[in-house]
Order: sequence, then structure tokens, then C-alpha cells
Amino acid sequence: MSTLRFGDRIGRDGVLRPGASGIIFDESRERFLLTRREDNGRWCLPGGGMDPGESAGEACVREIWEETGLEARITKLVGIYTTPDMLVEFPDGNRIQPVAFSFEAEITGGELGLSDETTDFGWYTVAEMESMDVMENHVVRIMDALKNQPEAIFQ
Repeated sequence: MSTLRFGDRIGRDGVLRPGASGIIFDESRERFLLTRREDNGRWCLPGGGMDPGESAGEACVREIWEETGLEARITKLVGIYTTPDMLVEFPDGNRIQPVAFSFEAEITGGELGLSDETTDFGWYTVAEMESMDVMENHVVRIMDALKNQPEAIFQ
């Protein structure tokens, strides 16, 4: 089970790992797609680590496909998120300080379904999300996307 740890400059205990997540809204922009992780049972945005040889946008599109079965197109950069005060620890002993590119995306094809990384999915509102176990760092990304600002956020 992956675990988020917080503390002053705790990121020093890990390695930097770039990744990307995708926020997909319904037509009303009131509901967004969340998936439930297989490894820790927590809800999150579709996303994951970048592979060598791909851009952050390509990683986002690939991760959406792998985790949901949906084909997507990036529509905008919501923000870039990293903090030295957070560390993600994985069951295999890997520890990372994420550098996350968060994008808005729209569905262009495919069929929504489960993967070996997800156990559930659904479209949720902010009010519904508040009673769910959503990864803290993803809540920030969702709230920033809901602001629908023209410029990206850097944290």
C-alpha cells in the first residue's frame, strides 16, 4: 500500500519522480472522474509516473488509457505541483517526492472500465468527494481545476 508522509523537507528521503494526472469533467463541469487505487484503496485522479522518452502530456494520456480505458486529449495545464514536505512510500520500498503535472482532459473515445491498477471509478461532485477517502494531493488539483483559471498554478 502506498502511503503519503508529510514533514519538514521529508522529500530528501526520496527521489524526484515526474508524473501527470488528468482531470476529466462531465459536460456541466460539476462532476469529475475519480478512480479507486488497487494498492491502497484510496480515490484519486487517473495518472502516474512519466516514462523515459515521453512528455508530461503524453504520460497523462497514457495513464488515463491504462487506468480507465478512455482515450483522451489534453485541453489545458491546470498546474505543476511539488513540495519538499511530502513523500510517497510504496510497498516495494521506493520513496518519491512527486513532481506532478496536472492537466484537464476530454474524452475522445474508448470505454470506461477497470484496470489492474483500479478497483472502482465514478463521477463525483465536490460535496460527494468530501465524504470519500481521496488522496490529499489530488484534492488540491481538483479544487484548482474547478477555478477554471486561464493560467496554470505552480506550487
